[in-house]
Amino acid sequence: MPRSVLISGAGIAGPTLAYWLHRHGFEPTIVERAPAPRTGGYMIDFWGIGYEVAERMGLLPRLYEDGYLLGEVRFVGDDGRRIGGFDASAFRSATNKRFVSIQRGDLAHRIWQLVESDVETIFGDSIAALHEDADGVTVTFEHARARRFGMVIGADGLHSNVRTLAFGDGTRFEHFLGYYTAAFTARGYPHRDEDVYVGYTVPGRQIARYALRDGRSAFFLVLAQSAPLAIHHDDADAQRRLLRERFGGIGWESDEILAALERADDFYFDAVSQTRMSDWAHGRVALVGDAAYCPSLLAGEGSGLGMAGAYLLAWALRESSGDHAAAFGEYQRRFKRFVDAKQRAATRLGSWFAPRTKLGLRARNVLTTGVMKLPWISDLMIRRTVADRFELPDGPAA
Repeated sequence: MPRSVLISGAGIAGPTLAYWLHRHGFEPTIVERAPAPRTGGYMIDFWGIGYEVAERMGLLPRLYEDGYLLGEVRFVGDDGRRIGGFDASAFRSATNKRFVSIQRGDLAHRIWQLVESDVETIFGDSIAALHEDADGVTVTFEHARARRFGMVIGADGLHSNVRTLAFGDGTRFEHFLGYYTAAFTARGYPHRDEDVYVGYTVPGRQIARYALRDGRSAFFLVLAQSAPLAIHHDDADAQRRLLRERFGGIGWESDEILAALERADDFYFDAVSQTRMSDWAHGRVALVGDAAYCPSLLAGEGSGLGMAGAYLLAWALRESSGDHAAAFGEYQRRFKRFVDAKQRAATRLGSWFAPRTKLGLRARNVLTTGVMKLPWISDLMIRRTVADRFELPDGPAA
């Protein structure tokens, strides 16, 4: 039992952790409240230490098969004409071509394929209670019978159930950054600009699209909000109503995009928040990914940090021969300072997506059309943004 590990969450961090734990001789089990692996999700830019973990897992060929090489970020006015933007290939140059854009669901699917035949998974269930003693943790599930595990890991996202059960009121660790985001895909949208992120912004709101393969388009909306909304993160009907109210009639293709929303079956909506905790573990329970240190969706590296944290946690458990206290301490000691710096940098990004004033909007457009045209300045700015000065332990996997 000491080497049995229950992981809550079958998104990205959870299956990554299961993959490495299995390789290191542990016995991971995943529990996921959804009835099957989740699909869809928003488009993410993937680079840095998460990219390195994916490389060690042998995932890169599949990620480039599924992903996209973004060519341009373009801001448009009411008439659809370009008023700002920049050449997005600079991101690949700044990362030595170790950069790909991919839908989050596609990344999760590729990781899942690596573990589905090796790791026990309980779908359609959730942890109801945790009872820890000197030898392990008794886990009570919503539906399945109670079981014993040596450790429990919460990889269940920003609104982590495990975090609430182990640390108390989980919402006190969520820090709202003043924005909400929504994402979905739809087929048959009539306007397409291949390999271009096209965005339209009015003060406090941005609505954007990106052409996908097979006649699909991905849409991304950002809404500035001075205080958290009284909408539960699972209330999709209320979320859709809010978007219709806030984005209806604002200009450009907004009404056409809202019409596409009505036929979307992969709708995502949530607050732009960070998870900030002084400790990521309590007894035999630890947290990884957004459950412990969500940098916010707009930071662009949450999936990569989740994968890197999962790799480090599995490595620490291997190095400590399963001593959970030593492993959890080493995992946090190695990673927390780096994560804290990423979170500080992320707090400034919301205003780039959706400036709250006309002056801020003009400044954003001037910066991207003017300064970003100067190669040495754009290269410096992008390298500072994507720099990951962190060395993962051990070499590439065999």
